[in-house]
Amino acid sequence: MSGDGLAAADLIARSVADVVGAAGRSVIVHGSVVAGGFRPGRSDIDLLVVVEGGLTDEQATAIEDVVRGSDTGPAAGVDLHVVTAAAAAGPSPAPALELYLGRHRGSPTLEVERRVAASPDLATELSMARADGRALVGAPPADVIGPVPPGWIVDRGRYWLTTWRSSTDDADHAAFMVLTACRIWRYALEERYCSKPRAAAWALDRDPALTVVRQAVRQYEHDPATVVDERGVADLLDTVLRETGSRSGRM
Repeated sequence: MSGDGLAAADLIARSVADVVGAAGRSVIVHGSVVAGGFRPGRSDIDLLVVVEGGLTDEQATAIEDVVRGSDTGPAAGVDLHVVTAAAAAGPSPAPALELYLGRHRGSPTLEVERRVAASPDLATELSMARADGRALVGAPPADVIGPVPPGWIVDRGRYWLTTWRSSTDDADHAAFMVLTACRIWRYALEERYCSKPRAAAWALDRDPALTVVRQAVRQYEHDPATVVDERGVADLLDTVLRETGSRSGRM
């Protein structure tokens, strides 16, 4: 675990818990802060808040103020999701989302989404929090988040792989696409979540000839000027789509 990142996450979690009061069931930190792969200045703090019955407008605004004014320590930002206890306990392929807040270094604005009826990426967030999360306030993850079928996660991953297939010329996001594709690949085959660098290492063990993965890791970890080959991105996405096809739709 990243000590400084965890300390910052704990302060935010306790402030959010104070806002929601007795309705709060759990505030869970997950992602690289607890699962490994945290990179100071690059990695975010990922928080999932589970509440009974939803948020009032006043509570949502107060949580926005907490995230906007929080000290993120060495983290690059905060991604915070709030869900109801019912949505967390009985996940669906596109659960309802009470609140999403995204604060990212270099951006002057706070991303805000309130009361989204169906959020297709939220099932993956719930699954990751249940698998590797740690409760900073309240009940343990497995006590408040129900099992998420692996097929839902794979299907959503394949949706993004297909979307990115038409954006391989996006140099600003090429490393992100490559490393996230490696994470999707490993989860589909082994049902294991891991950090981007660990997923890259896994992919290279599987196929040492994946030069594009080495380029993405170099850009992500050492040299932002490293070029990630567009053709290589396309080939990797095709490979992962092909290898994950048989895993799609599992319940």
